[in-house]
This record gives sequence, C-alpha cells and structure tokens, in this order.
Amino acid sequence: VPPESGLYRGPVLFNPGGPGSGVDFIRSARGEQFSSILGPQFDILSFDPRGVARSTPRVSFFESDVERELWMSETIAANMSDVPRVWARAHVLSQLAGEADTGYLRHVNTDNTARDMLRIFEAHGRSKIQYWGFSYGTILGATFAAMFPDKVERMVLDGVSDSEDYYASRWASGLMDTDKAMESFYTGCAAAGPDGCAFWAPTTEEIRQNASALSDFVRISPIPTRTSLRYGLFDINKLDAALFTSLYFPYSSFPALAQGLSEVAAGTPKILFDRENLPLYKCACDAPECAYASVVDVAAAFFCNDGVDTPGDLQSTEEYFSLMKKLSPEWGINWAHIRMKCVGWPKFPKNHFRGPFIANTSHPILLIGNTADPVSPLWVANKMSKGFKDSVVLTQDSVGHGSVSAPSLCTQKYVRGYFIDGTLPGSGTVCLTVSQPFPLAGISIEGSGNQALFSEDLTSDEVGILEAILNLSKDPGVVLF
Repeated sequence: VPPESGLYRGPVLFNPGGPGSGVDFIRSARGEQFSSILGPQFDILSFDPRGVARSTPRVSFFESDVERELWMSETIAANMSDVPRVWARAHVLSQLAGEADTGYLRHVNTDNTARDMLRIFEAHGRSKIQYWGFSYGTILGATFAAMFPDKVERMVLDGVSDSEDYYASRWASGLMDTDKAMESFYTGCAAAGPDGCAFWAPTTEEIRQNASALSDFVRISPIPTRTSLRYGLFDINKLDAALFTSLYFPYSSFPALAQGLSEVAAGTPKILFDRENLPLYKCACDAPECAYASVVDVAAAFFCNDGVDTPGDLQSTEEYFSLMKKLSPEWGINWAHIRMKCVGWPKFPKNHFRGPFIANTSHPILLIGNTADPVSPLWVANKMSKGFKDSVVLTQDSVGHGSVSAPSLCTQKYVRGYFIDGTLPGSGTVCLTVSQPFPLAGISIEGSGNQALFSEDLTSDEVGILEAILNLSKDPGVVLF
C-alpha cells in the first residue's frame, strides 16, 4: 500500500532480541513473512542498535575474528569447580573491552537505543512508534514505553523478559519454565512413536531417564568425534548447549535433537557436534561485507552498561553460581554465565533510565507469552503487564521462545488486528497451535490435534498468515538471549 493511500498504516519497527542485527533479521525471508502477518498496510522496518553489526563504531574487543574464535573456544564451566576459571577469564575479557574502547562504549545501552527508536519514527514524520520486539527486544520496548509513554501507537512485547530483573543484573527469573519446556520434548517424543522420534521409548519417563543417563555418561566420558566439518571432543558442555538451545525453536530442532541424542547413545554424536555448522578453525566469512557481521562482544556492552555493577571478587561470583544452581539445578550454571560478562567491567557513569516500569501508555501494550518458554516464563509477561495500564497478556499454549517459535494462526490474527485497528484480545485469552513439534505428536489438547492445516474455510489473508508462521516457526531468527 503506498504511503499516500488512506489504507497506509506506517512502519512497524522490529527488534529480534540479542541484542542482535535487526537489519539481518528483516532482510531475509522473515521480512516478507512478517509482512504477510501484518498485511500490506505496513512497512517492515528494523535497524542495528548502537554497537551492533552495521552500526558504527561496532563493539569489538578483539583485533580479528580468529583471535575471538580462539578465545571463545575454551570450555565453559560445567560444574562449580570450574567457576574460578570462568571468573578469571571474565576479568581478562573486561580488560580487553576497556582497552578497545575509544570513548564510545559507555554510550551503548538500552536507554540510548530507545531514544534512537524515537528518532527513527520522527524521521518518518511520525510522533509515535509502532513496535514488535522479541526477547531482549521486550526490555527495549518496555524501556521505551516507560520513558515515553505518550509516544506509543502500537507495541507488541513477545517472549517477555523481566526488565526489573535485567537492570538489577540478577538474571534470576528467566528459568522458571525451562524444565517444563524440556518436558515437552519428552512427552512429544513419546507421543510421536518410533517413526516420529528417533529417541523414542514407550513412556515419557523412560525417555527422560535415557536422556539423563546420556548426560551422566558424557559428563564423565567425553566422546572423541570426527565429522566432515570438525573434530574434537563431544563433552557435557556441548550436550547441555544442544539441549538448551533446542528449547528455543522446537519446531525446527526437536526432531533433529532426537536424532542427535540417538547418535550420542550410539557413540557417534555427529549431528549435535556439528551444530555450529562451521569448518574447524575457519572463519565464518572473510569477505569485506562481513566486517559488519554481529559479534558476541556487543551483548556484554549492553548488559553491563545497563545493569547495576557486578561484584568483581571470586567469592561473590561463587555465591551467585550457587544461587543460580539452587534456582535451577539443571540449567542454572550455564545461565549464570550471562552475568559473568560483567565481572571487572570498566567503570562508567550510570545515570541512564532503569525503571520504574509503570506507565499509562497512549495506547495499551499487547504482551505475548508461551506456556513453556525456556527463558521468558509466562509469569514474567503477567508481571510486566501490571505496570502498564490497560495492557493485555495473550497466552500461546506452546513450547518455545516467543510466539513465532510455534505456528499459531490464532495468535498472529490477534497481532494483525492489534496493529491494524488497536483491538486487544480479551483478558485470559489462550491461543492454540495448528501442529506440534514432532510430526506425529498427537498431544491431546482439546481443539488442537492434527487437523488439516489449510481448510476451505480460511480466507486468503488467513492462508497468508498461516503460511508465514509455519515458515517462521522453522526458522524464527529471534536472537538467543
């Protein structure tokens, strides 16, 4: 729809989380898929936040990609005895950050990024923003809404993170539903049968026990592995990472995870070992345009500049790891590494916005939470909603991170309606998905089943939305938070 048309609704700004590249996010097929969800009335817009990818200066602590890859290749903590080494390495990385800073680093934070978003819309001749943010993008969105409540035309916060917990540098509320998400793999595999799940066993409990036994074995006995891409050891760190990241996007990862676990059981863990999909000791890209690729360094800049200062002593670090292990025995140690980015971080003035997240926005916010999101529990969406007057939480009954990790025509129709005319779902609305992660998983949720996905009753718009969300759920592109 051309801008001069009366049907034109303006741009919608996307943030995929991370912090990562919004430009890469919408330049792919995802841009067209989101356009199909929202409709031709909208322009699809995104940007690279300060320090990210094409935004200059780009945050980078290393002189080359090779140097970064060599540093990152060292094993992370798998148990409490590894914490002193993690702590010491964190101090080294923070020192590198300080040495690489030319004066820009202190300006890389969420407060400034929110202000940049407003400037983008002002450049479009609009005084209010329309925004759809995922994961970290919900922190960015909530920050904007609290800072500029009168500048919100439409805002969807999808896969909602706890902004208060984030700015307090606690990272303590993200894992409430991780075990529930993992359980969905076990139940889905059992329901799929041996033809639908390569790691199948007759009961959910047997599958859970088999997975636990694999973890116990690999923890003690790493598996020497050689594939066409890589060689090395498949150890507990690689297994834990494979399990955890698969929970983000189950429709693309659960069948492959099942096949990968069956290979681990057979002593040939090639699928899970090759998840990085890069040849050993080769850079991802040597072309000039890759100078603008996103790098992991930028996450530390945002997290550490945004949050309260993290204690730099070893005792405090060990106490924090112990707390996280207590909160989540299975996942807490790995999650605790996020805060470790900030141990020894350079001391910058911190007078930017960090709450409170209480506001009467010029239009109510729509928050979306999944019933089994591994890092953004539904409880957080409900908590954050309480601070924003008349906002509504839409629940999607699915596993995965954010609504686009699972195909729900119901959810995306509500999103489209919200952006077009501002309508919100009723309080307590729950949307089902049109299918399950495993092809044959006939999980008996009333009304979902394995019905035909495309029926004659669907309108052409609904067909377009359904096709888009089916494709997105296989490759959401939401940046891992």
